Amino acid sequence: MGRLTETFKKLRKNNEKALVTFITAGDPDLETTAAMILELQKAGSDIIELGIPFSDPMADGPTIQLSSERALTGGTTLPKILEMVRSVRKTSDIPLVLMGYYNPIFSYGTEQFAADAVAAGVDGIILVDLPPEEADAEGFSTVARKSGLDIIFLLTPTSDEARIRKVVQRARGFLYYVSVTGVTGARRDISASLGEELQRIRNATAMPLVVGFGVSDPAQAGNVASLADGAVVGSALVKLFENNQGEELKEKVREFVSALKAGIRAATPGN
Repeated sequence: MGRLTETFKKLRKNNEKALVTFITAGDPDLETTAAMILELQKAGSDIIELGIPFSDPMADGPTIQLSSERALTGGTTLPKILEMVRSVRKTSDIPLVLMGYYNPIFSYGTEQFAADAVAAGVDGIILVDLPPEEADAEGFSTVARKSGLDIIFLLTPTSDEARIRKVVQRARGFLYYVSVTGVTGARRDISASLGEELQRIRNATAMPLVVGFGVSDPAQAGNVASLADGAVVGSALVKLFENNQGEELKEKVREFVSALKAGIRAATPGN
């Protein structure tokens, strides 16, 4: 049983929901990322997504685009990210999921990447521009499955029943529901129909279901987690990296993540 499956199993046993946090690997440098992984875990993160910086992040809003630019300017590469994950695994067992675009994986070599990622301690991969059909056609679905790397696919408000079934059949680890159409970024409100949208997916699978894109504060995280198995917070967290560094950054991240986790627990019946 992988770390992702174990984490959701433990959360369900304790009547809790997952806080999934996203930061861009290498923003502003990989030493900071390694330190922040430990801070996120201590503050209440259950799963951490590490963004792979890319020069053309078409699905990302300005906040994450800028974080990618900072990481790339600092010399971050995919091999260096895997090396950093390997070092983090000496002191942390929190599930780590890489999130990004297919081009860096393709350039690395899909089979070599999957093998190296698992060996380093990566648990899953989310590629926003690689839907199930293309993952199958490229052979990446097979490669990931053989290596033990969970491949996590996205569902959106426009996903029909056929798309849901296709994703459910191929996904591993958990399902990622994009709560809004468009790019990443903080939003003021969560869709009033989110519960109904998630129920369509619940009818097709018991796989853990997390919701991201637009979740930006403790109240929203709690609202989302009350309907799903977890909430993903990305842009609002990445924003802290723009104007803070060192101990001040760590303190602000700890405060924000602790508040997010408290918001999720407050909205979960029985807590």
